[in-house]
Amino acid sequence: MEPGTGTGAAAGGSARGIPLDLTAPGALAAALADVGEVDRLALVAVDRDRNTVADYDHARARHLTTLKLVGYTEVVHTLARRLSEDAAVLLFGGAAREWPYPGSTTVSIVNGGITGMVATLAAELAPVRVNAIHPGMVADTPYWAGGAEVLEAAKHRMLTGRIPTMADVVEASVFLLENPAVNAVNLPVDGGWRR
Repeated sequence: MEPGTGTGAAAGGSARGIPLDLTAPGALAAALADVGEVDRLALVAVDRDRNTVADYDHARARHLTTLKLVGYTEVVHTLARRLSEDAAVLLFGGAAREWPYPGSTTVSIVNGGITGMVATLAAELAPVRVNAIHPGMVADTPYWAGGAEVLEAAKHRMLTGRIPTMADVVEASVFLLENPAVNAVNLPVDGGWRR
C-alpha cells in the first residue's frame, strides 16, 4: 500500500472502507462520487516524515502536508452535503504536535494543523461533530516491532506505566465518533506522556 492511502476493515453493518490517495486531492471527488449519506467519517491516514530544519526536504514536507491537511479537508469538503445531521468526523493527528522530537519538523507542524482543522470544521459543519485523536507511541504497531528496549524506557515517562495499544486507539476513536456530547476535541492517547 502506498503512503497516503488507507483501507477499512470489515466493520459490519453498512460500514465501508474506501482507499484514497489523499496526496491527489483533485481526484478525491471522483473517488467519492458513489458515496451516499455519511453518518461516521474517519480519516486515518498516517505517514512518517523524518525532516529536520537543517536537512529540510520540501518535497517530503509537501507530500505529508498535502496528505493530511489538504487531503483531509478535501474529503470533508466533498462529503459535506452528504453528512447526516448527527454525523461525526474523526481526524487522525499525532502526539508530535505537543511533543516534537528531532526529525519531527513536518510531522509536528502538520499534526498541529489538525488541531486547527478540528476547530474550524466543527464551527463550519455544526451540528456535525468533528474531533481528532492524537496517538503517541502505540506498542503493537509494525513501526515499533523490534523496539522493545525503547518501549520499555518510554513506559517510565507515562503516567499509566504502559504503552497504549491499537485496541486503546480503537476504543478512543469509537468514543469520539459515537458520544453525541463530544465535539471539537483533540484527544491525546499517549498514556499521560511526560518528558
